[in-house]
Amino acid sequence: MIGGLLTGIATSPWTRAALLYCAIALTVLLFLFALRRSGERAGRLAERLEATEKTNDVQRRMLEAAARRPRSRDDLADRLRNGQF
Repeated sequence: MIGGLLTGIATSPWTRAALLYCAIALTVLLFLFALRRSGERAGRLAERLEATEKTNDVQRRMLEAAARRPRSRDDLADRLRNGQF
């Protein structure tokens, strides 16, 4: 019974044209949804990259500051006397 109905639908030229246009519209719609999703994913990755770069910059500045620090109290006293601190 169902096979007979499907055969009847498939033989009508108007129904076949309607099914073809529905399939094309569905394909375009799915493509647009996939494109939107990939755009959102790219945006999230860009934000993550920016946050990582900021974190790396802060850590680099902290390491540079630690490399310039006085090694002992005597070094600190010398720097304070010379006005370099």
